[in-house]
Amino acid sequence: MEVILAKEEDLEALEALYAKARAFMREHGNGGQWGEHYPPRALLWEDIKKARMHLIKDGDELLGAFVFFVGEEPAYRAIDGKWLTDNTQYGVIHRVASAGKGGFMRRVVEFCEARTDDLRIDTHRDNAPMRGALERLGFVPCGTVIVDDGTERIAYEKSSRISFAPQNKCREERTDDI
Repeated sequence: MEVILAKEEDLEALEALYAKARAFMREHGNGGQWGEHYPPRALLWEDIKKARMHLIKDGDELLGAFVFFVGEEPAYRAIDGKWLTDNTQYGVIHRVASAGKGGFMRRVVEFCEARTDDLRIDTHRDNAPMRGALERLGFVPCGTVIVDDGTERIAYEKSSRISFAPQNKCREERTDDI
C-alpha cells in the first residue's frame, strides 16, 4: 500500500469512493454525518489544490482517501471538554473514506504519525465503526466540537508525548518536558 497526493484526474474516483462511504454510513446507522452529497466536488477539488487530499492505493486499486494537514482546525478552537495538548499546530485528519479493505485506518494513522506527534480528528456520535477504530488506535475522546454545518462531533486526540491510564481517559501526565 502506498499513500500519494490526489490529483485532479482522481476527482471522479473520489466522488465514487465517497458515495460508497455515505452508503456504508447510512447502512450502519449514521446517515446524518455526511448526508447525501458530502463532501461536494468543490471541496474535494479544494483539498487537492491545497495538497491535503491523500489516497491510499494498492497498485491501481484505490483503497481509500483522507485529508491530512498540519496546522490549526478553526472548529477545534472551541471544545466542550479539554484537548490533551495545548498545541496550536497539530495534525488534522478529515474526510476519511475507505473502500472496505481491512487495516485502512491503521495505515492512515501511521502515515500521519510519521509527520507529527499530535493528531486530532472528529466524528459523528453515530459513527460507531470510526469511533471504535479511533479508540483501538489510541485516540482519546476529549469532548465535543461544532463543525462548519453547525452540528456536533466527538473530538479525539492522540499524542505520542502523553501516557494514559489503562482505562484510556484523558490525563495531564506527560512523558517529557514539553
